[in-house]
Amino acid sequence: MSETKRILVLGGGFAGVECVRKLESYFPNENDVQISLVSVDNFFLFTPMLPQVASGTIETRHIVIPVRTLLKRTKFYEAEVKNIDPYGKTVTLSGTKEKRGISLHYDYLVLALGSQTNFFGMDQLEKLAYSMKTLNDAVVLRNRVIDMLEQADNETNPIFKKSLLTFVIVGGGFAGIETAGELMDLLHDARKYYPNIEKTDIRVIVLEALPAILPGFNEKLAKFALEKLHERGIEVKVSTKLSSFSGDEVIIDDARPPTEDPSKQIIVNAIQTRTLVWTAGVTPVNIIKKSVFKTNRGGIVVDEFLQAVNFPEVFAIGDCCYIIDPNTNRPLPPTAQNAESEAKIVAKNLYAIIMNKEKEKFVYSPRGQMAVIGKRSAIASMFGIHLHGIFAWILWRVIYLSKIPRLDKKVRIFLDWTIDLFFDRDIARLKVMREKPIEEFKELDEVDDVW
Repeated sequence: MSETKRILVLGGGFAGVECVRKLESYFPNENDVQISLVSVDNFFLFTPMLPQVASGTIETRHIVIPVRTLLKRTKFYEAEVKNIDPYGKTVTLSGTKEKRGISLHYDYLVLALGSQTNFFGMDQLEKLAYSMKTLNDAVVLRNRVIDMLEQADNETNPIFKKSLLTFVIVGGGFAGIETAGELMDLLHDARKYYPNIEKTDIRVIVLEALPAILPGFNEKLAKFALEKLHERGIEVKVSTKLSSFSGDEVIIDDARPPTEDPSKQIIVNAIQTRTLVWTAGVTPVNIIKKSVFKTNRGGIVVDEFLQAVNFPEVFAIGDCCYIIDPNTNRPLPPTAQNAESEAKIVAKNLYAIIMNKEKEKFVYSPRGQMAVIGKRSAIASMFGIHLHGIFAWILWRVIYLSKIPRLDKKVRIFLDWTIDLFFDRDIARLKVMREKPIEEFKELDEVDDVW
């Protein structure tokens, strides 16, 4: 190749990191192929283990891997994407008082910016609810649970005490169910240190608008998970939607279509609680939804090669991509498994384009699903084999540990799990201060052309 090709990947999650690593394997020493990665954080977060961070099973830093340690020849930028111009093939990065905003030019662009929590337009809920999307979310939620235990242990009003120890999780998908199980483990393990809190004082409630939890999972396994959750004292309310949350009271309503039989309708009622965790959905980030690309439900519409409509040099993968599962005729779920599969195809197709070879179509082929539902219990569906209980729990740990990119992090997580078998969880509450928003650096007269 006589002309330098510039590949720019936006996003440092599962899709972005996997794409870059595959590109490095395709172009190990080619100086005429320049690869760059932009991420708002300088670390890769292993999000499937966020609930275990929230419960204190795994230490916070053990599920984050510095991005630079995963790259061999890729240029890395820690910055927020301010603007994407597919006509000028330019991406602008925001600046701060400490660093200038810059513009990056590309020949091929991979959009892997992920998603954000979707509150479906409920602004009040967004301000009051806790979420489970980032590392900070997990740490803040853990601090909140411990804080509620501290306050409840010294509370003399039984009604108010009960509301402090009631935790409502909205969403019966993977994130919601795993969060509920881990929180119940934390609450029961920590209770021994709070003499004025009885087991019956603690309530963990899951609200799911659909008729069943874990949508898309094997029906028998989902039923097993529901029974196991009930055994552990977790209340699961299906066909139930959240109407409102005031900060101290949750109003729930029937999510089923109206029926003539009043006995089958859920009566609108209230749950007294100070803590609501929202895991009911995600949506592509705003810069994708507001872009000039053709979108559907916020995600960029792509063809069978994962190329954006009208912009063949732009690829979209992961949570910000809109692609239909031919088996269900519904959009592919925003999972790490899908993101990595799409990333591999895009890297392969970029190699094919640059080397003048034939591109490969993306074919969705799920390898399986797994979910932890509490201490030493899980459900798993792999290659048509369905498992539940302790064997699924062991399989979950083995597979996810194998997916951690670095050996030192694997060892640290394994040690965390081992310690959890023999010792009590740490109930220290770390008072984390919120970061003050940093004003953007307005003077962008000088633009760094790093190519």
